[in-house]
Formats: sequence, structure tokens, C-alpha cells
Amino acid sequence: MAIVTIVTPFLVFLGAVYWFFGNGISALDLGLCMGMYAVTMLGITLGYHRLFTHRSFKCVAAVKAFLGIAGGMSAQGPVIFWCACHRKHHRHSDEEGDPHSPHYSGGGWRGILKGCWHSHVGWMLGHAHEPYFRLVPDLIRDRMVLRLSQLYFWWVVAGIVLPGVLGGLWTQSWAGFFTGVLWGGFVRLFLVHHSTWSINSVCHLFGARNYDTGDESRNNLVCALLTFGEGWHNNHHAFPTSARHGLRWWQLDVVYLLICSLRIFGLVWDVRLPDEIRVEGRPAESV
Repeated sequence: MAIVTIVTPFLVFLGAVYWFFGNGISALDLGLCMGMYAVTMLGITLGYHRLFTHRSFKCVAAVKAFLGIAGGMSAQGPVIFWCACHRKHHRHSDEEGDPHSPHYSGGGWRGILKGCWHSHVGWMLGHAHEPYFRLVPDLIRDRMVLRLSQLYFWWVVAGIVLPGVLGGLWTQSWAGFFTGVLWGGFVRLFLVHHSTWSINSVCHLFGARNYDTGDESRNNLVCALLTFGEGWHNNHHAFPTSARHGLRWWQLDVVYLLICSLRIFGLVWDVRLPDEIRVEGRPAESV
């Protein structure tokens, strides 16, 4: 199933590039692509990652359900699977047992390229199921999360069909449905996939290491912009349960700003943050 998830959006993306040079892209389709990108990216970053995996805040049931569905629409696996893999990554970051470290594929440029491929997509092609009851017992006990995980494939389909339905209704045409599915469905999937997968690959190879975390996690500005703040990856590995990843004033963290906004309206509470002493006191290894 992983091969279908990886290859299908890529092939459709190539077709969309060909389509673009012959037909261009309408403002509606661009808006559907960007809108679905934002929703599903937040499903992964705010939902799968900061809420479900690290429990960095608590929220009302409606927000929890929305984030679980939006994360499923990103087609990166059921929430229980995704969180189990990520918790295992933190337990064994860049060590034996890390599901997607780029640092155990040999030396030289060949080893770097092989490691980058493995950490970006290769690890998914032969990855076995994790011991869920050991890694995510809290999520298995949560009836809502368990149900969201069980309905994963429906969320994937919904994420592809929804922009098509919106495009078709707006234009009152099947052509609008088709281009909505193309840009808001499959092209958006391709962009979300490779932006978030870059956290596993790029952010363990290129960037600044402001904290000595014992692994190769790095802060990468480009990845941070593409993923709304997840690219401050070294910060995250230094303080895994923190709801805020951009710890400096200039490190834009859109996800954390959204958490603050939701907290104002009482939709989010118990937001976990590291204290200033810990943030300032941990040594910077390199800048």
C-alpha cells in the first residue's frame, strides 16, 4: 500500500505539470490546492504530531476530531501507526532502531544519497507494524482516536474527492470536479508528502544544531516555512513535548500561533512549554 501512496501522487503531479503548460491553472484550483495543503498540513503538524504523538496540549473533542480527519486526509498512514513510528523515532533518534534515520547507509556521497532516500521515502516500503500496545497505549485506549485510525482510508478518499466536489459545485461542471481532484487532491498530496517527509531527511542532514540533543536533528528554515514550523527540528528534539518549536523570536512557528489563537477561545488548554532557563541554558553545539 505504501508504494501506491508514494507513486500515485508523484505520477499525477508529473501529469499536472504537463497539463499546466498547456492549460494553466485557474485561481479556483490554486485556491483549492493551497487550502487543502493548509488543512492537511495542520492535520499532520498540529494534530498527528503535537497533539496525538507528544500530547503538548489538550483540546475540545471537535478540534481533536477535525485534526484526526485532516491528518488522515494527508495519506501518511492511520494516526495510531504514524504516532507509533514517531515515538519510536524519538526513542532511537539517529541510532539503531530509528525507523527513518539517514545516517546508517554508509559513508561518502553515495551513503548520504542512500540515507536521504531511505529517510525520505524508502523506509516506508518495507516497514513492519510497530508494537502499538507498547508505543501508543494511550491512543489505543482513546475511542475517538482508535475510530479515526480505523476509518483512515475513508479520510484519504475524502481528501481527494472534497476539492473536486467544491470545484464542481463552484463551476457547475464536471471539468471543475476533475481539476479540483487534480490540484486540490493529488498535487496537494504530493506537496504535503514531500514537505513533511523532508523533516525526516533534510532536517537530519542540513541546518543548524542549536542544542546538543545527542542526535543529528537540525533546524532548517525552508522546511520550517513549508511545514508551518516543524522545520525547527533540533529545537523539537531538545524539547519534544513543547507545543512551540520556534523558540527564538525570528523562528516563525505558525502552528504554535494557531495553538495560541485556539487557547484564547477556550478550545485549547494545558499548553506545554519549556521554561526560559532550560531554553537558554542548554548549550548550542553549532550555529
